[in-house]
Amino acid sequence: MVNLTRRAFGIGAASVALGALSARMAAAQDVTIVVNGSGGSLAEVLKKLFEDPFTEQTGIKVRATAPVSLPKLKAMVESGNVEWDLTELNGDDVVLATKEGWLEEIDYSIVDPENELPEMAKLPTAMVRASYSTVLGFRTDRFPEDKQPKTWADFWDVENFPGPRSLENSPKCNLEFALLADGVPLDELYPLDVDRAFAKLDEIKDHIPVWWDNGAQHVQLLVDGEVNMTSCWNGRITPLKSEGRPVEISWAGGALLLSYLGIPKGAKHPTEAMQFMKFRMDPVASAEFVKVMPYPGFVPGMMELLEPEFVATLPTAAENAEQQFAFNSSWWAENLEEVQNRWNEWLLI
Repeated sequence: MVNLTRRAFGIGAASVALGALSARMAAAQDVTIVVNGSGGSLAEVLKKLFEDPFTEQTGIKVRATAPVSLPKLKAMVESGNVEWDLTELNGDDVVLATKEGWLEEIDYSIVDPENELPEMAKLPTAMVRASYSTVLGFRTDRFPEDKQPKTWADFWDVENFPGPRSLENSPKCNLEFALLADGVPLDELYPLDVDRAFAKLDEIKDHIPVWWDNGAQHVQLLVDGEVNMTSCWNGRITPLKSEGRPVEISWAGGALLLSYLGIPKGAKHPTEAMQFMKFRMDPVASAEFVKVMPYPGFVPGMMELLEPEFVATLPTAAENAEQQFAFNSSWWAENLEEVQNRWNEWLLI
Protein backbone atom coordinates (compact mmCIF):
# COMPACT_ATOMS: atom_id res chain seq x y z
CA MET A 1 0.00 0.00 0.00
CA VAL A 2 1.37 3.40 -0.96
CA ASN A 3 1.47 5.83 1.95
CA LEU A 4 1.09 9.42 0.70
CA THR A 5 1.86 12.08 3.26
CA ARG A 6 -0.15 15.32 3.26
CA ARG A 7 2.97 17.20 2.16
CA ALA A 8 3.60 14.81 -0.71
CA PHE A 9 -0.03 15.03 -1.76
CA GLY A 10 0.16 18.84 -1.68
CA ILE A 11 3.29 18.83 -3.84
CA GLY A 12 1.67 16.40 -6.26
CA ALA A 13 -1.52 18.44 -6.51
CA ALA A 14 0.48 21.62 -7.08
CA SER A 15 2.47 19.91 -9.79
CA VAL A 16 -0.71 18.78 -11.52
CA ALA A 17 -2.19 22.28 -11.30
CA LEU A 18 1.03 23.83 -12.58
CA GLY A 19 1.11 21.33 -15.40
CA ALA A 20 -2.48 22.09 -16.35
CA LEU A 21 -1.74 25.83 -16.28
CA SER A 22 1.32 25.34 -18.44
CA ALA A 23 -0.74 23.31 -20.89
CA ARG A 24 -3.38 26.03 -21.07
CA MET A 25 -0.73 28.69 -21.57
CA ALA A 26 0.91 26.62 -24.31
CA ALA A 27 -2.43 26.22 -26.06
CA ALA A 28 -3.16 29.92 -25.67
CA GLN A 29 0.14 30.80 -27.31
CA ASP A 30 -1.26 29.34 -30.51
CA VAL A 31 -4.21 31.76 -30.42
CA THR A 32 -4.14 35.31 -31.77
CA ILE A 33 -7.31 37.37 -31.54
CA VAL A 34 -7.76 40.16 -34.05
CA VAL A 35 -9.26 43.31 -32.55
CA ASN A 36 -10.57 45.96 -34.91
CA GLY A 37 -10.50 49.53 -33.65
CA SER A 38 -10.01 53.18 -34.49
CA GLY A 39 -6.22 53.06 -34.71
CA GLY A 40 -3.94 56.04 -34.10
CA SER A 41 -2.89 57.14 -30.62
CA LEU A 42 -5.84 55.28 -29.11
CA ALA A 43 -4.41 51.99 -30.39
CA GLU A 44 -1.07 52.70 -28.73
CA VAL A 45 -2.72 53.28 -25.35
CA LEU A 46 -4.82 50.12 -25.66
CA LYS A 47 -1.75 48.07 -26.49
CA LYS A 48 0.17 49.31 -23.46
CA LEU A 49 -2.63 49.10 -20.89
CA PHE A 50 -4.66 46.11 -22.08
CA GLU A 51 -3.32 44.08 -24.99
CA ASP A 52 0.24 43.41 -23.82
CA PRO A 53 -0.78 42.68 -20.19
CA PHE A 54 -3.55 40.35 -21.44
CA THR A 55 -1.04 38.39 -23.49
CA GLU A 56 1.36 38.24 -20.58
CA GLN A 57 -1.35 36.90 -18.27
CA THR A 58 -3.09 34.48 -20.62
CA GLY A 59 -0.68 33.74 -23.44
CA ILE A 60 -3.34 34.84 -25.94
CA LYS A 61 -1.84 37.26 -28.44
CA VAL A 62 -3.70 40.33 -29.68
CA ARG A 63 -3.35 41.85 -33.13
CA ALA A 64 -4.95 45.24 -33.65
CA THR A 65 -6.38 46.38 -36.97
CA ALA A 66 -8.00 49.62 -38.14
CA PRO A 67 -10.18 51.33 -39.11
CA VAL A 68 -13.67 50.42 -37.94
CA SER A 69 -15.91 49.63 -40.91
CA LEU A 70 -19.50 48.41 -40.86
CA PRO A 71 -19.44 47.57 -44.60
CA LYS A 72 -16.38 45.38 -44.04
CA LEU A 73 -18.06 43.65 -41.09
CA LYS A 74 -21.06 42.94 -43.33
CA ALA A 75 -18.87 41.62 -46.16
CA MET A 76 -16.86 39.34 -43.85
CA VAL A 77 -19.89 37.81 -42.17
CA GLU A 78 -21.85 37.30 -45.38
CA SER A 79 -18.85 35.75 -47.17
CA GLY A 80 -17.98 33.53 -44.21
CA ASN A 81 -14.41 34.86 -44.22
CA VAL A 82 -14.36 36.58 -40.82
CA GLU A 83 -10.99 38.15 -40.02
CA TRP A 84 -11.90 39.94 -36.78
CA ASP A 85 -12.62 38.42 -33.39
CA LEU A 86 -13.70 41.70 -31.81
CA THR A 87 -14.61 45.11 -33.20
CA GLU A 88 -15.50 48.56 -31.98
CA LEU A 89 -18.97 49.75 -33.01
CA ASN A 90 -20.94 52.94 -32.58
CA GLY A 91 -24.52 52.80 -31.36
CA ASP A 92 -26.38 52.84 -34.66
CA ASP A 93 -23.96 50.26 -36.09
CA VAL A 94 -24.86 47.95 -33.19
CA VAL A 95 -28.56 48.36 -33.92
CA LEU A 96 -28.14 47.61 -37.62
CA ALA A 97 -25.59 44.80 -37.19
CA THR A 98 -27.79 43.10 -34.60
CA LYS A 99 -30.85 43.37 -36.82
CA GLU A 100 -28.94 41.86 -39.76
CA GLY A 101 -27.41 39.05 -37.66
CA TRP A 102 -23.78 40.14 -38.06
CA LEU A 103 -22.91 39.84 -34.35
CA GLU A 104 -22.56 36.94 -31.93
CA GLU A 105 -24.48 36.79 -28.67
CA ILE A 106 -22.23 37.73 -25.75
CA ASP A 107 -21.94 35.31 -22.83
CA TYR A 108 -21.88 37.66 -19.86
CA SER A 109 -21.07 34.80 -17.52
CA ILE A 110 -17.60 35.10 -19.09
CA VAL A 111 -17.43 38.85 -19.60
CA ASP A 112 -19.10 39.95 -16.36
CA PRO A 113 -19.25 36.90 -14.06
CA GLU A 114 -19.87 39.02 -10.94
CA ASN A 115 -22.72 40.87 -12.67
CA GLU A 116 -21.18 44.25 -11.82
CA LEU A 117 -21.81 46.14 -15.06
CA PRO A 118 -25.03 48.18 -15.24
CA GLU A 119 -27.62 46.54 -17.44
CA MET A 120 -27.64 49.46 -19.89
CA ALA A 121 -24.00 48.65 -20.68
CA LYS A 122 -24.77 45.02 -21.56
CA LEU A 123 -26.64 44.63 -24.83
CA PRO A 124 -27.17 41.06 -26.04
CA THR A 125 -24.66 41.50 -28.88
CA ALA A 126 -22.45 44.36 -27.66
CA MET A 127 -20.90 45.77 -24.49
CA VAL A 128 -20.36 49.46 -23.85
CA ARG A 129 -16.68 50.23 -24.22
CA ALA A 130 -16.67 53.97 -23.65
CA SER A 131 -18.69 57.15 -23.63
CA TYR A 132 -17.68 60.29 -25.44
CA SER A 133 -19.12 63.59 -26.56
CA THR A 134 -19.17 65.63 -29.72
CA VAL A 135 -19.14 69.21 -28.50
CA LEU A 136 -18.39 72.76 -29.58
CA GLY A 137 -14.69 73.60 -29.48
CA PHE A 138 -13.18 77.01 -30.07
CA ARG A 139 -9.99 79.06 -29.90
CA THR A 140 -10.04 81.31 -26.84
CA ASP A 141 -7.67 83.82 -28.47
CA ARG A 142 -10.14 84.61 -31.25
CA PHE A 143 -12.92 85.87 -28.97
CA PRO A 144 -13.01 88.27 -25.98
CA GLU A 145 -13.10 86.41 -22.68
CA ASP A 146 -16.58 87.72 -21.91
CA LYS A 147 -17.91 86.85 -25.35
CA GLN A 148 -16.92 83.33 -26.25
CA PRO A 149 -19.23 80.90 -28.08
CA LYS A 150 -21.12 78.60 -25.75
CA THR A 151 -24.08 77.26 -27.73
CA TRP A 152 -24.88 76.05 -31.24
CA ALA A 153 -26.91 79.23 -31.67
CA ASP A 154 -23.60 81.07 -31.14
CA PHE A 155 -21.92 78.79 -33.67
CA TRP A 156 -24.56 79.78 -36.24
CA ASP A 157 -24.27 83.49 -35.30
CA VAL A 158 -21.60 84.59 -37.80
CA GLU A 159 -22.15 88.29 -37.07
CA ASN A 160 -21.38 88.22 -33.35
CA PHE A 161 -18.98 85.26 -33.58
CA PRO A 162 -17.19 85.82 -36.89
CA GLY A 163 -14.62 83.69 -38.67
CA PRO A 164 -14.41 80.29 -40.33
CA ARG A 165 -15.74 77.22 -38.56
CA SER A 166 -15.89 73.50 -39.26
CA LEU A 167 -18.28 70.59 -38.85
CA GLU A 168 -17.92 66.87 -39.46
CA ASN A 169 -18.66 65.57 -42.92
CA SER A 170 -21.65 63.60 -41.67
CA PRO A 171 -25.32 64.28 -41.06
CA LYS A 172 -25.10 62.57 -37.66
CA CYS A 173 -25.01 65.13 -34.85
CA ASN A 174 -25.01 68.00 -37.36
CA LEU A 175 -28.77 67.73 -37.81
CA GLU A 176 -29.18 67.80 -34.04
CA PHE A 177 -26.84 70.79 -33.70
CA ALA A 178 -28.75 72.65 -36.42
CA LEU A 179 -32.06 72.04 -34.66
CA LEU A 180 -30.63 73.17 -31.32
CA ALA A 181 -29.36 76.33 -33.03
CA ASP A 182 -32.89 76.82 -34.36
CA GLY A 183 -34.36 76.69 -30.85
CA VAL A 184 -35.46 73.08 -30.45
CA PRO A 185 -35.15 72.00 -26.76
CA LEU A 186 -32.73 69.18 -25.88
CA ASP A 187 -35.50 66.83 -24.83
CA GLU A 188 -37.57 67.41 -27.99
CA LEU A 189 -34.97 66.64 -30.65
CA TYR A 190 -36.22 63.19 -31.65
CA PRO A 191 -37.67 62.26 -34.01
CA LEU A 192 -35.54 64.73 -35.96
CA ASP A 193 -37.23 67.29 -38.20
CA VAL A 194 -34.92 66.65 -41.14
CA ASP A 195 -36.29 69.40 -43.39
CA ARG A 196 -35.95 72.00 -40.65
CA ALA A 197 -32.41 70.85 -39.88
CA PHE A 198 -31.26 71.12 -43.49
CA ALA A 199 -32.87 74.55 -43.80
CA LYS A 200 -30.81 75.69 -40.80
CA LEU A 201 -27.67 74.10 -42.21
CA ASP A 202 -28.19 76.18 -45.34
CA GLU A 203 -27.49 79.25 -43.22
CA ILE A 204 -24.04 78.11 -42.10
CA LYS A 205 -22.85 76.19 -45.15
CA ASP A 206 -20.90 79.06 -46.76
CA HIS A 207 -18.96 79.61 -43.52
CA ILE A 208 -17.61 76.04 -43.43
CA PRO A 209 -14.42 75.95 -45.55
CA VAL A 210 -13.59 72.41 -44.40
CA TRP A 211 -15.83 69.53 -43.41
CA TRP A 212 -13.63 67.35 -41.22
CA ASP A 213 -13.43 63.58 -41.65
CA ASN A 214 -11.54 62.44 -38.53
CA GLY A 215 -10.56 63.52 -35.06
CA ALA A 216 -7.00 64.41 -35.96
CA GLN A 217 -8.21 66.76 -38.67
CA HIS A 218 -10.49 68.88 -36.52
CA VAL A 219 -7.74 69.20 -33.92
CA GLN A 220 -5.28 70.36 -36.56
CA LEU A 221 -7.74 72.90 -37.92
CA LEU A 222 -8.03 74.46 -34.48
CA VAL A 223 -4.31 74.29 -33.65
CA ASP A 224 -3.29 75.82 -36.97
CA GLY A 225 -5.87 78.55 -36.59
CA GLU A 226 -7.61 77.67 -39.85
CA VAL A 227 -10.94 77.82 -38.04
CA ASN A 228 -12.12 79.69 -34.97
CA MET A 229 -14.50 76.98 -33.84
CA THR A 230 -15.54 73.45 -34.73
CA SER A 231 -17.51 70.47 -33.58
CA CYS A 232 -15.05 68.12 -31.90
CA TRP A 233 -14.61 65.07 -29.72
CA ASN A 234 -14.09 66.05 -26.10
CA GLY A 235 -11.06 63.81 -25.65
CA ARG A 236 -9.14 65.52 -28.42
CA ILE A 237 -9.25 68.94 -26.73
CA THR A 238 -8.20 67.96 -23.20
CA PRO A 239 -4.58 67.16 -24.20
CA LEU A 240 -4.34 70.44 -26.12
CA LYS A 241 -5.41 72.40 -23.04
CA SER A 242 -2.81 70.54 -21.00
CA GLU A 243 -0.19 71.71 -23.50
CA GLY A 244 -1.27 75.30 -22.99
CA ARG A 245 -3.03 75.67 -26.33
CA PRO A 246 -5.68 78.43 -26.49
CA VAL A 247 -8.62 76.07 -26.90
CA GLU A 248 -11.77 75.33 -24.92
CA ILE A 249 -14.99 73.38 -25.27
CA SER A 250 -18.59 73.98 -24.31
CA TRP A 251 -20.73 71.07 -23.13
CA ALA A 252 -23.96 72.93 -23.92
CA GLY A 253 -25.88 71.01 -26.56
CA GLY A 254 -23.22 68.34 -26.85
CA ALA A 255 -24.02 64.87 -28.17
CA LEU A 256 -23.36 62.15 -25.59
CA LEU A 257 -22.57 58.92 -27.41
CA LEU A 258 -21.63 55.37 -26.50
CA SER A 259 -19.04 53.15 -28.14
CA TYR A 260 -19.33 49.36 -28.00
CA LEU A 261 -17.39 46.14 -28.45
CA GLY A 262 -18.97 43.32 -30.43
CA ILE A 263 -17.95 39.92 -31.78
CA PRO A 264 -18.56 39.33 -35.51
CA LYS A 265 -20.76 36.35 -36.35
CA GLY A 266 -18.46 33.49 -37.28
CA ALA A 267 -15.41 34.86 -35.45
CA LYS A 268 -12.65 32.25 -35.07
CA HIS A 269 -12.01 32.89 -31.37
CA PRO A 270 -15.19 34.17 -29.69
CA THR A 271 -14.38 32.76 -26.25
CA GLU A 272 -10.93 34.33 -26.19
CA ALA A 273 -12.46 37.58 -27.43
CA MET A 274 -14.86 37.56 -24.48
CA GLN A 275 -11.98 36.85 -22.12
CA PHE A 276 -10.30 39.97 -23.50
CA MET A 277 -13.52 41.94 -23.02
CA LYS A 278 -13.47 40.87 -19.37
CA PHE A 279 -9.83 41.93 -19.11
CA ARG A 280 -10.79 45.35 -20.46
CA MET A 281 -12.91 45.80 -17.32
CA ASP A 282 -9.89 45.99 -15.00
CA PRO A 283 -10.55 49.15 -12.94
CA VAL A 284 -6.90 50.14 -12.43
CA ALA A 285 -5.98 49.87 -16.11
CA SER A 286 -9.27 51.52 -17.08
CA ALA A 287 -8.55 54.47 -14.79
CA GLU A 288 -5.13 54.89 -16.37
CA PHE A 289 -6.76 54.72 -19.81
CA VAL A 290 -9.24 57.46 -18.98
CA LYS A 291 -6.45 59.71 -17.72
CA VAL A 292 -4.93 59.56 -21.20
CA MET A 293 -8.10 59.19 -23.26
CA PRO A 294 -11.02 60.82 -21.37
CA TYR A 295 -13.66 58.46 -22.74
CA PRO A 296 -15.04 56.70 -19.66
CA GLY A 297 -17.10 53.54 -19.77
CA PHE A 298 -18.91 51.92 -16.87
CA VAL A 299 -16.14 49.79 -15.39
CA PRO A 300 -17.00 49.15 -11.72
CA GLY A 301 -14.54 50.78 -9.32
CA MET A 302 -12.85 52.92 -11.97
CA MET A 303 -14.20 56.35 -11.02
CA GLU A 304 -13.16 55.89 -7.39
CA LEU A 305 -9.54 55.73 -8.57
CA LEU A 306 -9.73 59.12 -10.29
CA GLU A 307 -9.38 62.57 -8.72
CA PRO A 308 -12.75 64.35 -8.34
CA GLU A 309 -11.40 67.37 -10.20
CA PHE A 310 -10.59 65.17 -13.18
CA VAL A 311 -13.91 63.32 -13.04
CA ALA A 312 -15.61 66.72 -13.36
CA THR A 313 -14.02 67.13 -16.81
CA LEU A 314 -15.48 63.90 -18.20
CA PRO A 315 -18.56 63.74 -20.45
CA THR A 316 -20.47 61.62 -17.93
CA ALA A 317 -19.94 64.04 -15.02
CA ALA A 318 -23.40 65.09 -13.84
CA GLU A 319 -22.95 68.80 -14.61
CA ASN A 320 -21.70 68.04 -18.12
CA ALA A 321 -24.16 65.26 -18.93
CA GLU A 322 -27.21 67.33 -18.03
CA GLN A 323 -26.25 69.94 -20.66
CA GLN A 324 -26.12 67.33 -23.43
CA PHE A 325 -28.56 65.14 -25.34
CA ALA A 326 -28.30 61.37 -25.57
CA PHE A 327 -27.60 60.51 -29.19
CA ASN A 328 -30.49 58.35 -30.44
CA SER A 329 -28.81 55.43 -32.18
CA SER A 330 -32.09 53.69 -32.96
CA TRP A 331 -33.43 56.70 -34.90
CA TRP A 332 -30.22 56.96 -36.90
CA ALA A 333 -30.07 53.24 -37.65
CA GLU A 334 -33.55 53.45 -39.11
CA ASN A 335 -33.02 56.66 -41.09
CA LEU A 336 -29.30 56.85 -41.87
CA GLU A 337 -29.36 55.66 -45.48
CA GLU A 338 -31.99 58.16 -46.59
CA VAL A 339 -30.50 61.06 -44.63
CA GLN A 340 -26.95 60.23 -45.74
CA ASN A 341 -28.00 60.33 -49.39
CA ARG A 342 -29.62 63.70 -48.86
CA TRP A 343 -26.49 64.95 -47.06
CA ASN A 344 -24.24 63.87 -49.93
CA GLU A 345 -26.45 65.67 -52.43
CA TRP A 346 -26.70 68.77 -50.22
CA LEU A 347 -22.91 69.11 -50.02
CA LEU A 348 -22.72 69.24 -53.83
CA ILE A 349 -25.27 72.01 -54.23
